[in-house]
Amino acid sequence: MNISKKTVLITGGGSGIGHETAKLLSAKGNKVLIIGRNGGKLERAANGLPGVSTFEADITKKEDVIRLIEKIKTDYADLSVVINNAAAANVYKHSNESDSFEKASEEINTNYLSVIRLNEALLPLLKSRQEAAIVNVTSLVAFAPVTVIPTYSDTKAALHSYTLTLRHTLAIDSSIKVFELMPPLVNTEFSKEIGGEANGMPSHEVAQALVDGIENDVFEIHVGQTKDFREFFFSNPAEAFATLNQA
Repeated sequence: MNISKKTVLITGGGSGIGHETAKLLSAKGNKVLIIGRNGGKLERAANGLPGVSTFEADITKKEDVIRLIEKIKTDYADLSVVINNAAAANVYKHSNESDSFEKASEEINTNYLSVIRLNEALLPLLKSRQEAAIVNVTSLVAFAPVTVIPTYSDTKAALHSYTLTLRHTLAIDSSIKVFELMPPLVNTEFSKEIGGEANGMPSHEVAQALVDGIENDVFEIHVGQTKDFREFFFSNPAEAFATLNQA
């Protein structure tokens, strides 16, 4: 798929993979709208990037999504690529003292339900384009969970399943391509608490893999260690889980 001179929306575009992707797409002549909760952070991220603009919104809130959709219809009606990158994660272990329900509710809403709502709201616009794409960012943990980020792992597994069904369904009656980016641990502010700074893959490399995958119609983009781990998991699920959760 051609990924130049298009209009692209990126949620969670103020830092990490989202910001690095905005940089690459800006350099390719795309018009990019980055979305996030922190307006100041978004403005700093967009500074100096041609064609990149911002919109402050919390995609877990219905009223914010309604405002976003109206903005897109007015100013970005030629939208053709949606990258669902925003995510939340809590580091904890299941116990009677972990407040699991509240943590899980936040993450499920952010990482899974909000993606479904935004995609559904944008489908009429995307279906009107000759060439369009949806990208859902999941993770290596979609295959096997990490016990210190249990709900994050759950939501990425759910998002992986949703992506498979969405791809199948949209292929029947539309030209929308559905991609899935599956990175391993990435060095971002988001992952510091679980060792991302020391052991994570650089976010610019993940962003480059995403752009390359879209350009080459690789619908499930396994980045870094994800490809080998996927094969390991399907050959020996118990051992793969144990390896991922070594103390």
